[in-house]
This record gives sequence, C-alpha cells and structure tokens, in this order.
Amino acid sequence: MYRFGTTAPTASKGPPGALFGVLKAPTVFTRPAAGDRILTTSPGGEAAYVAGARWIAPASVQFDEALSRAFDGDPGRARLIGRGEVAKAQMVLRLEVRTFEATYGGDPKAAPEVVVQVRGVLSRTGDRALVGDQVFEAKVRAADNRVGAIVAAFDQANAKVIGDIVGWINAAGAGLPAE
Repeated sequence: MYRFGTTAPTASKGPPGALFGVLKAPTVFTRPAAGDRILTTSPGGEAAYVAGARWIAPASVQFDEALSRAFDGDPGRARLIGRGEVAKAQMVLRLEVRTFEATYGGDPKAAPEVVVQVRGVLSRTGDRALVGDQVFEAKVRAADNRVGAIVAAFDQANAKVIGDIVGWINAAGAGLPAE
C-alpha cells in the first residue's frame, strides 16, 4: 500500500497581515481516481488500475489531508476552516480534481507521466462574488515504470498543484480585511 502527500508544497510568501478564513467545500474527484486504486490511462482511452497496488486511503481523502497540511505549514494569511469550526470564513473554496492518473504513451513498458489537474473556484462569503476560477496542473514523469517511482511522481505532482492553490488563495485574499 502506498501514500502520497509526503512531499511538502513550496511555501508561498503571502503579504503580512491578519489571517483570513477559507471554508473548503467538499472536494470533487473523478470517480475512477477517487478510490484507493492507482489509475493509469493509455492511448486510445484505455484505463486500468496498477495490479496489486493500492493507496493506504482513498485518493480523495489523501488529497484533502495533504491540502490541510499545506495550509497549516504555509506562512501566508489564508487558513482553512473546517465545517463545524467556530470561525468566520471570508471565502469559500471549491476544488474539482479533474485528472489524477499515470498516463502511458505509446510504449506500455516506458515510465508513465503522472498528471494532476484541479479546477479551483474561489468566492467571497459576504456577497458570493466570484474571486477566481483557475485550473492548476502538474505533470511529472516517473523515474521508472515501477510502482514506487510512479507513487513518487504522484507525490511531486500533487505537491506542485497544492502549492499553487495555496499561493493563489493567499494572493486572492491580499486585499481582504481581517475579521
């Protein structure tokens, strides 16, 4: 069993100031990639799972845990607020993980490229105005066509996308007053 989310995203350098809260709506994951199996795709639209390899928890759960750790470790102003927490959120974040797979090119024995693509939608809570809508993507070629190398590529691609999301939110909230 394998895990991702161990590579720390690059910390953003947000502007100094008071913290602002971001309520994260439940993350939407594509169904084939959301579970605990490692998804691969090949030319022609063929999809398969890596035989005998599983994530230690569903990919959707690990993604959310990695995102929470990234916000906790980031020096920027944005802080995630979980459902039920007694804190006021100034923004709402919706994430849709569109692609989370290892993609093989023409040679099925060659190392695959891991692709992580996430659409983020950020809106203000007060007036529900759209603050931003952006697609984040990372592609990382696995060092080898072995499960360990493929998992390491997932970890790197995921860390890149999550780091970009955290930086984007910190930049979007730069003008927000503290509440």
